[in-house]
Parts: sequence; structure tokens; C-alpha cells
Amino acid sequence: MTNFTLEEKDSFIVYGLGTELKSHYTDFAGLNKEKSDFWQAVSEDGRLDALKELAANDYLFVVNEAVNNKMMFYAGVLTEEAQAAPAAEGSRVIQFPKGEYLVVRGEGKTVDELNTKLTGLAFGQALPEAQHHAYVGGPNTAVVMGEQEGLLVGEMWIPVVRK
Repeated sequence: MTNFTLEEKDSFIVYGLGTELKSHYTDFAGLNKEKSDFWQAVSEDGRLDALKELAANDYLFVVNEAVNNKMMFYAGVLTEEAQAAPAAEGSRVIQFPKGEYLVVRGEGKTVDELNTKLTGLAFGQALPEAQHHAYVGGPNTAVVMGEQEGLLVGEMWIPVVRK
């Protein structure tokens, strides 16, 4: 049994730098490699540091979203809509709706490891166990909230509706 909670959240905006994922949605190894490669690129070329300068807090968002029938993946920060004006290539203002979210907590050595672990727990175990709730699409995110004892700690937030 996976530890998860259901929490009511206000709407929020994430400004993200993204890439389209080309692997088939069932090719987890391919998707994870694409995500890892993208994260490494934005970390090394300075785009992630520039993004953090727009942040309203210290949280880092790893967002998955379907846009125009494309699977998109973003590195993002919480921001005010007015702050999200600088439009870098591949950037997007991502609106998360007010409502109930399935929340799974975890830790990992890297952002990649934390995201992969939280995604697996949330979609592979917690959602199937949340029998009275369903994910009906929309953006979902792993939120890197800080560091504790040398590990990154965070949560996966998936918007859900009652069945």
C-alpha cells in the first residue's frame, strides 16, 4: 500500500521550459531517457538558473502535460502570471486548476531520481489504490521542495476528480 493523501489546492501557475517527448507513452525507458537528457541540458546551459530567478519560492516543478496531442515535459517554477512574460523558446505558462490533488511524498539523490520514483509510485500504485478518485488529464507535477540529509525531498501532485 502506497502512502498518499488527497489535498485541496488553490489554482497556481508554473512557468516552464519544455520539450516534446517523442517516445511512445508506454516506453518508460525511452521517456525517462528523454526527460533525463532534457533536465541535464537545462541544468548545464544556464536555462534552469535563469528560470529560478523568476521563482516566487524555492520549489522546482517537473511538469508533464499533454498539449495539442503532444506529450510535453517541463522544468518550471511557481510564478505570478505577470512575471511569466519573458517568453523563452519552448516556454509555457502552465495553469494548474483549483481542486483536489493526489499527493505522494518521496526522496531521491537527484531531480531525475526523485521524479521517476514519485511518478512510479503515484501512477503505478497510489492512483489505482485511490478507488473513489480518477485522474482525467491535465498537467501533473513532481515538486522538489528542498533537501534533507543529503537527499532531495518532494511530492507528486496529480489533479483528480471524485468518481
